[in-house]
Amino acid sequence: MSGIISQNAGRTSGLVKAAAAAGGVWTLIKTITASGDSDIAFVDGSSDVVLDSTYPIYCFRLINIHPSEDDKTFLFNGSDDTTSHTYDITKTTTFWSAYHEEGGTTGMGYSTSADLAESGNYQRLFDGLGTDNDQSLSGELWLFNPSSTTYVKHFKGHLIGNRYNDTASNTYYAGYFNTTAAITAINFNHSSGDTDAGKIKLYGMGDS
Repeated sequence: MSGIISQNAGRTSGLVKAAAAAGGVWTLIKTITASGDSDIAFVDGSSDVVLDSTYPIYCFRLINIHPSEDDKTFLFNGSDDTTSHTYDITKTTTFWSAYHEEGGTTGMGYSTSADLAESGNYQRLFDGLGTDNDQSLSGELWLFNPSSTTYVKHFKGHLIGNRYNDTASNTYYAGYFNTTAAITAINFNHSSGDTDAGKIKLYGMGDS
């Protein structure tokens, strides 16, 4: 008996654990629970975070991210530093969204104000997140082969959230870090204020 089955033999609640870097299986690396944090950073080699050649694919799962200030923008950026971790890597990106207001108004389209063209600025992931007690955003960000020193680093993602004006907003974003240096850290924050609550989980997937 080997693989997932051997690691879970005798467990009472189904398949629980997969071998690290097992092909085609997501492995939970790190969970950060926010509580009034200005930044949520995943730094390779720090606090049990792995963001290197161990996995070719990484996925950040964002769960009920709730801001401290109304109508702000949720963003992310990457670092290729090994010590100081400034978040300013040059990126080229695309951004598309759709919305449906509680009153019935709908809309969708490409947003040129939310994309980047060879810019080191933070990438917008969601605009206008609300602070009502029942408002938050959830979704994911995928990062591909961040340790490569040959290719640029592709990423893509999707979020659904409640905007400050009682609107369901669905955002899609994609792009690449235009560097052949390895990505060593990823940072999430808001354009102003803190992340009042929520979780971000980092997973890695091995080669299939």
